[in-house]
Amino acid sequence: MGPLNGVRVVEIAGIGPGPFCAMMLADLGADVVRVERPGGHMGLPMDLMNRGRRSLGVNLKSDAGAELVLKLVANADVVLEGFRPGVAERLGVGPDACLARNPKLVYGRITGWGQSGPIAQRAGHDLNYIALAGALDPIGPRGGPPIPPLNLVADFGGGGMLLALGILAAVIEARNTGQGQVVDAAMVDGAALLTTMFHGLSATGMWQDQRGSNLLDGGSPFYSCYETADGGYMAVGAIEPKFYIQLIHGLGLDPAEMPGQYDQSRWPELRQILTDVFKGASRDHWAGVFEDMDACVYPVLSLLEAPNHRHNVARGTFVEIDGVVQPAPAPRFDKTPTATPTPPCKPGEHTDMVLKEMGLDEGTIESLRKAGTVG
Repeated sequence: MGPLNGVRVVEIAGIGPGPFCAMMLADLGADVVRVERPGGHMGLPMDLMNRGRRSLGVNLKSDAGAELVLKLVANADVVLEGFRPGVAERLGVGPDACLARNPKLVYGRITGWGQSGPIAQRAGHDLNYIALAGALDPIGPRGGPPIPPLNLVADFGGGGMLLALGILAAVIEARNTGQGQVVDAAMVDGAALLTTMFHGLSATGMWQDQRGSNLLDGGSPFYSCYETADGGYMAVGAIEPKFYIQLIHGLGLDPAEMPGQYDQSRWPELRQILTDVFKGASRDHWAGVFEDMDACVYPVLSLLEAPNHRHNVARGTFVEIDGVVQPAPAPRFDKTPTATPTPPCKPGEHTDMVLKEMGLDEGTIESLRKAGTVG
């Protein structure tokens, strides 16, 4: 099921953005085989990003293991990996080796710094990539340090999703021309891409190069979060005047007595008013007040609370798989709906199944297992 039904993907196991990309492709119906070292486990003990696919245990440090992967790639549409530049080549499963077996193959690569550049070989994590991309500096309070936005921006938004987009674009091109290609997805590139709008605002003088001072970075009192009496928070995004008026009415304030919405000289005064009023009642009280108002005011829900919100329940935004609540596949398709994903694969769980599909008999599989090539 799903729009990618029939697309075959080989994922060479890694952590972070690579598995997230593979998860998205599997969620949308692709047949994804995850290649990982026998008996090993990449990532977290309960890594939901490994859902929806099969796992083949292969020792890639052996010539026989590399040859198995090349045989698997020969009948695939996509292979993706997240090694540092040059590692896949040293293992014998780099782009040249794979495309020699399958000229129509799309070879997707995800790294922090890209396949080229002066620091391409350097280590890094999400926080480092968004730092050099200019995406970290604007996030945080005025006068305070930048705040890490989890690892959502580089690993997943600017990494895994970027790779998925690049792979699908290259698959379309390969089907039109019969020629595959390499997709070089760098998290620093993707994180920079996500800041496009703000470069435009800066170029027109509508963005100050100081965090906590602008419309969308918490600088404006009508685009901020406010603590409530019970320690909860409400997210206020009343940017447009029609929503701002509803905000003021919902708080029981008189618009005529309020500072002008866009009078920045009075923003500190407006922020203090909103702070005091929100602090006067609980989060659930304010959620009830704004429940049916178009004021762009909503409660800040925790990861555990979000699945129970009535809107998320109605849309099936979250699903429960083997007792674990998790986000459902997205987006939605009316003609080719996606299926509920299978639970995360265990390392090497489907080794025999995949090898038999490749045409290997039980004797050959047993020989490979005894040699430590598969597990």
